[in-house]
Amino acid sequence: MQEYHLDASILAHAATKTVIITGAANGIGAATATLFNKHSANVVIADLESCREKAESLIQSLAHPDRAVFIPADILNWTDMTTLFNKAAQKFGPVHIVIANAGTMESRPALDLNDVDDEGNLKESTEAFKVIDINLKGTLNTLRLAMHHMKSNKTPGSVVLLASTSGYFGGTGVAAYVASKHGVIGLLRASQQTAQKYGIRVNAVAPFFTPTQITAGFAQRWKEAGLDANTPGAVAGAIANLAVDQERRGECILVAGKYLRHLESTRTRLLPDWLGQDVAEFMGRAMQFFVEIGGYVLPQWRG
Repeated sequence: MQEYHLDASILAHAATKTVIITGAANGIGAATATLFNKHSANVVIADLESCREKAESLIQSLAHPDRAVFIPADILNWTDMTTLFNKAAQKFGPVHIVIANAGTMESRPALDLNDVDDEGNLKESTEAFKVIDINLKGTLNTLRLAMHHMKSNKTPGSVVLLASTSGYFGGTGVAAYVASKHGVIGLLRASQQTAQKYGIRVNAVAPFFTPTQITAGFAQRWKEAGLDANTPGAVAGAIANLAVDQERRGECILVAGKYLRHLESTRTRLLPDWLGQDVAEFMGRAMQFFVEIGGYVLPQWRG
């Protein structure tokens, strides 16, 4: 077990930096925008056009509203996203930090086997596909554009992905959400070689229960059960610290109430115990093989 300790003093490094935050009109995204702006960062609040009123109200509440702008964007729309990054750079200069925060959860269980039509056929779970698209495809879109814009920066860029404890566990039954957040952890791991090539740091935060719009359906019962909960502000603190902490790359920080823990570095350290020393060494040699040949030799696309 390795604790992660927040250091509020390093947030001074956020001053004058340009920060794009997706899903920033509400919840954790809004709290993150508020924290960065408090420390004199230029904050780009990216969210759906339908969130404009909330986003503009948020900007007026900030410590430095002149250092914030709302740019509407659907993270599933590539044109929206390229426009977002281009407008952010035009407004504030090079993009230094990107927080891939936007996400959602299904409103009906994807594995509900009784959701049938009039003929008794199981219905296709289109909502589950949308959840996976938003949480995984949207995060991939954000990550790719972030690294594209950062690769020529004079100062190293930083990306923080919003994962979840559901990206490591997942016994809650929300299959699309759990699968998509496991995918975000996969993106974190898969992005490291490219990120390192360009001096970009890619990390993630995995919040446990946090009272937001997504968790509104059981937040009161959680409280009545006497269980500790995150606050959006506390998660924002972990996000901001990780974004400016030059020592962290490829890490994911668990945020569970008062507990903050390193997940990825702990996992790496425990691989020999999990797999056995022999298998861990074999896997290590295999990974070195792929590094030496420049990665997987990709097959031809069969689509």
